[in-house]
Amino acid sequence: MSEFSRLALLVSDAPRAQEAAMRDFADIADWVPLDQADAVVVLGGDGFMLQTLHAMLDSGRIVPAYGLNLGTVGFLMNRNRNPETLVKRIGKAKPHHIAPLRMRAVTQDGEEHTFCAINEVSLLRETRQTAKLEVMVDDKVRIPELVCDGVLLATPAGSTAYNLSADGPILPLDSNLLALTPISPFRPRRWHGAILPDRSRVSLRVLEEHKRPVSVVADQRELRDVAQVDLEIARDSELTLLFDPGHALDERIVAEQFVV
Repeated sequence: MSEFSRLALLVSDAPRAQEAAMRDFADIADWVPLDQADAVVVLGGDGFMLQTLHAMLDSGRIVPAYGLNLGTVGFLMNRNRNPETLVKRIGKAKPHHIAPLRMRAVTQDGEEHTFCAINEVSLLRETRQTAKLEVMVDDKVRIPELVCDGVLLATPAGSTAYNLSADGPILPLDSNLLALTPISPFRPRRWHGAILPDRSRVSLRVLEEHKRPVSVVADQRELRDVAQVDLEIARDSELTLLFDPGHALDERIVAEQFVV
């Protein structure tokens, strides 16, 4: 018997997901509202899964999430097969715990904002001019002036996303590491990033902030004209993803390193 007796169903707006929800999933469980559920089934793609996880972080009520891929890549999702066995599959699913990044950003106007990121936090130049950033780790300046298009800090769960496209390393899910990866670095030319313990505190200060404005993106949330961004793991906001045996996120991260 599954430990999850009350299941919620969340469906993305994509027509494919909406059609599947009506055709295959409407009557296979006694669905309850999310605020009454002890687990949630997410129909859609990775983007909708991220939206769901962020909504739970914002509400302060976090329950395990079991995703079914009705999107494109589906890295955070399970295969959509045999809808009639869904409840049984959830009962056999393996939990994987993910601690997101907490970002505290200060804008040029002095406003403070706090967001969480499950995949990565990215700083990006806003104009044709390169960004200039000071990079600090654990209150020590590591790079006084990084000239680049941007820089990102990725979790293991996000290391195969934007981080990989920027030539960052793939991190095993249980590695307790973070990837600090430059985006098109100009100076210093030989710096290709760093792998940090996930207990690290990373601060990125924008130099010449008015002449060379920079935006920050925490997963899907953007804040423009930032002056400084401070990052650390939010251990008090751990998320749980449920995966079918043999299709777990850690195996996908390993397999991604052998894709040619």
